[in-house]
Amino acid sequence: MKDSLVNRSIVKVIKENIKTNLLLVFVIIGAVLTSLIPPQVLKHIIDFNLVPKNNDKLLTSAFAYMAAILFIGVFDFLKEALITILGQKVTKEIRVEMAEKLEKINARFFSSNESGVVVSRFTNDVDAISSMFTSGIIGMVVDCFKIIGIVISIWMFSAKLGVIVLIILPIIYAITRTFQKRMLKSQTENRILVGKVNNHISESFKNAQMIKSYSKEDYMEKKYVGYLMENFKTIEKVNFYDSVFPPIIQIIRASVIAVIVILSHRQLNFLDISVGMVAATIELISNLFAPIESLGMELQSIQQAISGIQRVNDFYNEPEDDCKNSELKSDNIIPTREKIDLSFNDISFYYDEGTDILKNINIKINSQEKVTFVGRTGVGKSTLFRLIMGLLKPTKGSITINGVDVYSIPNSEKRKVFGYVNQNFHMIKGTVAEQVSLRDKSITREQIEDALNFVGLSDYVATLENGCDTEVTNGNIFSQGQKQLLAIARAIVTNPPILLLDEITANLDSITEEKVVSVLKKAGEAHTILSISHRLSSMINSDTVVILEKGRVKNMGSPEMLLQNDEWYRSHVALEKLTWS
Repeated sequence: MKDSLVNRSIVKVIKENIKTNLLLVFVIIGAVLTSLIPPQVLKHIIDFNLVPKNNDKLLTSAFAYMAAILFIGVFDFLKEALITILGQKVTKEIRVEMAEKLEKINARFFSSNESGVVVSRFTNDVDAISSMFTSGIIGMVVDCFKIIGIVISIWMFSAKLGVIVLIILPIIYAITRTFQKRMLKSQTENRILVGKVNNHISESFKNAQMIKSYSKEDYMEKKYVGYLMENFKTIEKVNFYDSVFPPIIQIIRASVIAVIVILSHRQLNFLDISVGMVAATIELISNLFAPIESLGMELQSIQQAISGIQRVNDFYNEPEDDCKNSELKSDNIIPTREKIDLSFNDISFYYDEGTDILKNINIKINSQEKVTFVGRTGVGKSTLFRLIMGLLKPTKGSITINGVDVYSIPNSEKRKVFGYVNQNFHMIKGTVAEQVSLRDKSITREQIEDALNFVGLSDYVATLENGCDTEVTNGNIFSQGQKQLLAIARAIVTNPPILLLDEITANLDSITEEKVVSVLKKAGEAHTILSISHRLSSMINSDTVVILEKGRVKNMGSPEMLLQNDEWYRSHVALEKLTWS
């Protein structure tokens, strides 16, 4: 059976907060019982003070009535406060466990799940679970006990009156749930359409020049009006249900009260109850509608929470990185840069069974060799790099460095083995130095300065307000080319023996590209470099070119050899020369 994160978090919070839970139980009992006292006091005032006109204890009874109302407020306040506190503790516990899980989860998960979906699990789904405590299960239990207490109180006045209440209960609940479902559906539709309207406005502003250039103002206006009309219709539905539901409930309440009053009249005397009982029953009936209305919303919260629980538990049961050998150290894996044997041992990989991304790859790479992987978009080049870094595990076969499976290398050691650079540099909140070190305490200031000097950014960084300690609030202080150089500095700061370069010159102009390539040529003197290149002309003096096609190695060899015997390679080189000329 799969482990349930939510159940475990709830049990942990309950065990750690036994006194708070006992206090909550006491408060719930108090809230239910005190809500039944005011009608009883009112009955006593009418039957024993007002009808016989006995004012001796009227003031005492009035104070008792006020005290009961005060206690109801106190117990309700304490109930809501305790529920909120416990709910937030459960929410915190779930999110902490999810954050710990996120550190261990297999990188394959992020290949098939967008960041927005993952964030939604941490926010929307956990919030739905939290609402189960604040306005769900506990609230439903309290409301059920209140309804039971009210029915018992009324039954004690008159069995006939109790039967009447039991008959109207399902009717009130059915009407309430019908309206709530329709209102929720209309509100959901309204939110979707509001999103469409806002998105349309945003796109209109963003593409204003293109819209004017192609004379599409009328088209965009018609679409906008269409979204507005659809939105207007859903708003009308919401407003209709909002305006109709309260009067219907009030009419039902008034009708029930009128029936009770009529049946209690002396001439009929059907219920055989006193005037005080009639007044108390009217107040109890009025109090009966609030918990019934709340039950519908609480059921809705529980349904949403169940969906959230399932999604959170599914996330928690995602496969984790396994087979990591904590004893492996980078110095033991690669004792010297002159001894690197990187082997692809008949590896195959697929994300979904039956759809192979890579098939039967067999390659051997030696120390300080420069290897470039080329091929059409979607042939698996970037996936191959993730396999090399041990972020993904091959479906079949293995990738080894000096006989050590890369997937077994601890994540803490990988940065000392691999330096990875891609075409997108992701800034973090922090200083220039922290952009390079990523707050790794094992990296010294000297290493950071050496890395910046190596890529030629030292002079520019020195012109900044606080040099390496300048806070980077946004990426505007660096140009696109400087960001790419910063990415290279981040990759080489630990002086890893193997560099992985993924299309790093794709978004650069020719002058900036030339500068980046010259830095990489310098880096290549002491590193084994594996690169992915879309443009063959930008390859980094490769010793070997590997051509991938349909997930397989179609051909490999030196650039000179491939020019002689590979038609695809020759034609692409010729086409690029023609384009750039």
